[in-house]
Amino acid sequence: MLYNIKNLFVALSSETESPDAPCAVAYGLSLAGQAGARLTVQSFAQKLSLPHSRTSDVVAGMAAAENERLLAIASKLADDARAAAALAGVPCRTDVGLAPHSELVANFLAEARVHDLTILDAESNTISTDRAIIEAAVFQSGRPVLIVPQGYETFKAERVVVAWDGSARAARALNDALPILRAAKSVEIVSIVGEKDLSDSVPGAELAPHLASHEINFEITSLPAVHGDAGETLRIHAMGTGADLIVMGAYVHSWFRQVALGGVTQSLLRTSPAPLFLSY
Repeated sequence: MLYNIKNLFVALSSETESPDAPCAVAYGLSLAGQAGARLTVQSFAQKLSLPHSRTSDVVAGMAAAENERLLAIASKLADDARAAAALAGVPCRTDVGLAPHSELVANFLAEARVHDLTILDAESNTISTDRAIIEAAVFQSGRPVLIVPQGYETFKAERVVVAWDGSARAARALNDALPILRAAKSVEIVSIVGEKDLSDSVPGAELAPHLASHEINFEITSLPAVHGDAGETLRIHAMGTGADLIVMGAYVHSWFRQVALGGVTQSLLRTSPAPLFLSY
């Protein structure tokens, strides 16, 4: 049984319409069922706004038609989520919105901050509403975020890999994930050496008393960074060990450095072999 997870939040974008169906709702319903939690689903569409008032009636009509189409997609996603929740026996509230980008993000954050965990689909590209929502969730919600890659519709966390570099964000992620770690059959604390200086960080071995006090079954592993790439090392290890979930602190380096040069968070957001639990 998963304890202390009571309120889950899923946000869906109309960009999720195709080519792949969203997995976050099914995954969230599965987690909610196992935790005895309720689910809130926010389905949104970014309003197409015209750049200035001097627009022909034809163009204005095309914009209005597109906004109607986007709102219809968002409404259908919400209806589908509500029907799936009823079938699963999970209490569910849905909200549908069409608004400019800034308003969408504000509404999203207002919901995320009053839930235990936000669940989002992994985005298909890095320049999209989906990516903007992921980054808002990680940086501004103050709550952990669970990113679900395509193909994962059932919550499972028997084997969990925790990326540990001794940083404050890694510590926050580990503690945010405690309800899941306590229920897991196996937790592996993975430290990757050779990618950066860890001399000022808390070694993984020093976690032992803390994890033992929470009755967590764990092991500690140290891995050399493959070609100096911690993200790829973690991805390969998680895939090879059949991890059901990866827990990590997000953007330990600056966001600009992550975007410009890459990094563990960016690497795994693109190609994670399992759902990704992030805290910032």
